[in-house]
Amino acid sequence: MPFKETCRMERRVMMLADYDTGVFSVTELCARYGVSRDTFYFWAARRASGVDDWFKDRSHAPLNCPHRTPAALETAIVAMRRRFPYLGPRKIKAQLEQEQGDVAWPAASVIGDVLTRAGLVKPVRRRRRPIEQGSRCTYAQSANDEWCVDFKGWFRTADGRRIDPLTISDSYSRYLIEVRIAAPTIEGVCPVFERAFRANGLPRAIRCDNGAPFGSTGAGGLTKLSAWWLRLGIDVHFIPPASPQDNGRHERMHRTLKEQTTRPAAATARQQQARFDRFRHHFNIERPHEAHEQTPPSWHWSPSPRPMPEKLADPWYDADHQVRRVRGSGEIRWRNGFVFVSEALTGQLVGLAEREQGHVLRFCGVDLGLIDHKGRILRFAPLRHRLRQARQTPQPELSTINPVQNVDPHPG
Repeated sequence: MPFKETCRMERRVMMLADYDTGVFSVTELCARYGVSRDTFYFWAARRASGVDDWFKDRSHAPLNCPHRTPAALETAIVAMRRRFPYLGPRKIKAQLEQEQGDVAWPAASVIGDVLTRAGLVKPVRRRRRPIEQGSRCTYAQSANDEWCVDFKGWFRTADGRRIDPLTISDSYSRYLIEVRIAAPTIEGVCPVFERAFRANGLPRAIRCDNGAPFGSTGAGGLTKLSAWWLRLGIDVHFIPPASPQDNGRHERMHRTLKEQTTRPAAATARQQQARFDRFRHHFNIERPHEAHEQTPPSWHWSPSPRPMPEKLADPWYDADHQVRRVRGSGEIRWRNGFVFVSEALTGQLVGLAEREQGHVLRFCGVDLGLIDHKGRILRFAPLRHRLRQARQTPQPELSTINPVQNVDPHPG
């Protein structure tokens, strides 16, 4: 018991004991103990009631709270949380309304209080958000406008095997198209994308980072994988380097995937893949998503009407382009010599359009570089697709298809 509370109780007993002696009047006792007359008579009446612990403080909480959540609802809320331990109050409310829509469920804040009292919620330290600045780029407006791809960080199963999960999601609906263990190489991921394209059709664009196997430091940032996407008619949206926030919705899904499938990791790769498959079903069909007013992604997803072609045709270029096929060495024949383009485009047709500064080299509508009048190639970095558009200094437009963002001054 706190020391101050003990002192208060002792003073009450002493005050009434002094009153029983008849030496002091009520006024003198109130002045001596620093209390009001009402307080004196309150404790005198409490002692006269015959209660043994009359001198102790009692709770001031109301005996009845008409607004308290019924016990049956609290039990259902706790049961739903135990059933889905990774859902927060808003998603638990949405899930309960889907399953028992005829019940007036409390607000999400009340559900959070219930979970806190039950010890099912751990306090999280909130960080102050930075001040918003800049303008946002246009988001995907419908399913298959843009897919997001990435590798979740690798880990090992209990038997020591390294696991690299390749994840593919739809940017608009948040539908998780694939979670597949694959080697982080072009040979490892191409079969995964081919199955996804044949099962779901082709998206209009794919958002990815600049690392292998999606991007490179070569001309246009292309690899054989991203060059294949371009031939399929899929635009490649490279995010700025070291900017995972520009693929934030996909990274947020990775956090949920990690919490629910890798802590701890499974015993074998087969068991780990089974966990990924169950998670994908739960994420798409059952789990409410806040971006769609607490409805699951499957409600907003549909396959693409663009089928995977059985055979790819060579890229087509305007009549003012000179067309060259990239050799096995990554070079093209240019005038009286050879110019190195990229090994990622081996066997592909590229086009060259004459401009004042030289010839712009492009592949499937993507500018790769500028071949100057001395036969040197100045490589172009890929166009960066931000979710937050930053101010940029205008650059001279060398292409009639895509604006050039920056030039690598190093030849080769």
